[in-house]
Order: sequence, then C-alpha cells, then structure tokens
Amino acid sequence: MKTRIHVTLKNGVLDPQGKAIHHALESLGFEGVNDVRQGKLIELDLDESVTDEDIEAMCRKLLANMVIENFEIERDHSEAA
Repeated sequence: MKTRIHVTLKNGVLDPQGKAIHHALESLGFEGVNDVRQGKLIELDLDESVTDEDIEAMCRKLLANMVIENFEIERDHSEAA
C-alpha cells in the first residue's frame, strides 16, 4: 500500500530554504507569492499488515524531527487488490 508522509516545519521555525525559494521566485519575476515553506515528502510502499500506529511510530522515531517538524500521514487504500 502506497503511503505518503508529508513533513513540514512547525510554525515559528525559521525556514532558510523557503526564504531562498521565495527570493528566487521574485528574482524570476513571479509576483503574488507571499511566503514559501519548504518540506519533504516521503513515499513508502507498505504491506497491508502495517498499522497506522506503526507508521506514526516510524515518523516519531526517524522520519520527522518532532522538535521542529510536523508530519501528516496519507494512506492510499485505493490500491488494495
């Protein structure tokens, strides 16, 4: 089962990559971009036996830095055969 983990910085945490992207977009002439927050997407192909609790434990122990990051789990149940 395809599972996506969206990891983003918590509000209030400085995002230098987001600032660099924002500056680059402005330099390229793109207008109307008020702010940019950069994150990461982790895609996992998991066995059906892996529970939501297992995935959350993976995030808390390795995939996200719980001090400065949030995570959101997105499971694609449509691929189940």
